[in-house]
Amino acid sequence: MQRDHYSTFKCYCWVLDCSEKNAATEQPLYMNFTPDEALYTRPFLLLCLSHALFAGSFNMMIPELPAYLTSLGGGEHKGLIIALFTLTAGFSRPFSGKLADTIGRLPVMYIGTFACVVCSLLYPQLAFVSGFLALRFFHGFSTGFKPTGTSAYVADIVPDGRRGEAMGTLGICLSLGASASPILGSWLVKSYDINAMFYASAVLAVLSMLILTNLTETLREKQAFHLSLLKVGRNDVFDPLALPAAVVMICCYISYGVILTLVPDLSDNLGVENRATFFTLFTLSSVSTRFSAGKISDRLGRVPVLKASAILIAIAMIAFALADSRPLLYLASILFGLGNGIFSPAINAWTVDLGDPGRKGRALATMYISLEIAIGGGALIAGWFSGHLSRVFYFAAIASLLGWVYLSWRKG
Repeated sequence: MQRDHYSTFKCYCWVLDCSEKNAATEQPLYMNFTPDEALYTRPFLLLCLSHALFAGSFNMMIPELPAYLTSLGGGEHKGLIIALFTLTAGFSRPFSGKLADTIGRLPVMYIGTFACVVCSLLYPQLAFVSGFLALRFFHGFSTGFKPTGTSAYVADIVPDGRRGEAMGTLGICLSLGASASPILGSWLVKSYDINAMFYASAVLAVLSMLILTNLTETLREKQAFHLSLLKVGRNDVFDPLALPAAVVMICCYISYGVILTLVPDLSDNLGVENRATFFTLFTLSSVSTRFSAGKISDRLGRVPVLKASAILIAIAMIAFALADSRPLLYLASILFGLGNGIFSPAINAWTVDLGDPGRKGRALATMYISLEIAIGGGALIAGWFSGHLSRVFYFAAIASLLGWVYLSWRKG
């Protein structure tokens, strides 16, 4: 197996249950690694910084958008704030996966960050309900492209035996950007106005794009872009090898769509002044587990880690359903962060493990499509039944437990 010049691949022994194999290569999924396998290289660290700024760009807005839409006269459409965003992201995944495997990882990342810049600059210009919802729809292209290109790039440059650790570190950077930016966004709204937040979001996206200019393309056999590449067939949309990861993602990430839609209102109901408090607690607790969870999944396997996270997410959803005070809301936020911090690096690494090594972009696109289905579906359900908060949270808990059941049934 050829490796990039950024790292030296040395596979020397199989660990644990070697019966779980990549269906495309018939090779065991989990490998030990030697100490000299470089992970924290300059390209990897630059990519992590770019990813943090990108996450900050679009997460900055989330706590303030429900109140903003209400001020425009569209309060009944709160569920669409997240649903439209994820709909476009999911729709664009097949294209981003195919393009990442053909024209390169970097162009796909550029498209994603550029979409963030443009949409952030247009929010102040389209300050009416239909214009806002249209921008939420187009803004989704950003997360449909940037994470797919980033994950494929990381899979190219890190040692296979440290893939979980790499995904965990990348997730930490994403979480740091996502946790710091909502506080900044809410402060800008209170100190200036909502437009200041939109412009700051654009600045973060521009900085993310500038960092990418210092990276070298890792796809060895690139193609020049032509319109025929935008024609996607079933084989471009879906990688059957990654189906298990997609199923688990849908079950466990419905909760995320529910949270993004309902927690701002729940915070208001409980008298939490800064709506970003939840996102801060959630993200900081998520950061605390991502690094260790990624390393553990490299050693013990992805499935045991994913099963633990599914249980923890379900417990967090039950805590949200019971939250009748700020301390309980904060506890639920921390539990949810811990569960997602464990889940994220393991599911990303498992997807690459399961997929065809020659088409990493397609496998990751399959997993990300399921992520958008889960978040968008959860957001729509939360919007439709926003008058019954506890029932929606219990539903999300049951969905996560179904993910645990599926993983147990697979016995992998």
